[in-house]
Amino acid sequence: MNWSHYRFRSVWDLPAPPGAVYTALEQVDAYPRWWPQVRGVTRLDESTGVVRVRSFLPYELVVTVREKRRAPEAGVLEVAMSGDMDGWARWTVRPRGADGTRAVYEQEVEVRKALVRRLAVPGRPLLIANHALMMRGGRRALAAALAV
Repeated sequence: MNWSHYRFRSVWDLPAPPGAVYTALEQVDAYPRWWPQVRGVTRLDESTGVVRVRSFLPYELVVTVREKRRAPEAGVLEVAMSGDMDGWARWTVRPRGADGTRAVYEQEVEVRKALVRRLAVPGRPLLIANHALMMRGGRRALAAALAV
């Protein structure tokens, strides 16, 4: 087993229409305004940016994200990631109920940051919990932002 390889899946049920959720998720530059664990986004060009994230554990990950797919009609946003993590991430946005949305986040990465690689075996449960806390914080914050 490669202990530095991670596969994540998070489901966000949100009380807002799919179009509003998709619009919020495609505006990566705005993530730091509503998602506390996204500490900064620096746009490099129309389809590439550098994202800094930090959840509960005392380390920051810096990742360059490059747009791979933006398909509003399919509700899909996908990026390639490189830097402290190499891999990909994808949002899939679908209607849920009469006026809600289910946003599914999937991510498959190889962690490259030396500190996180050293902790890969003994700290794996903590690293997974750290990601879950980040995603929980994002879901709550997006729900609040969409309610305004």
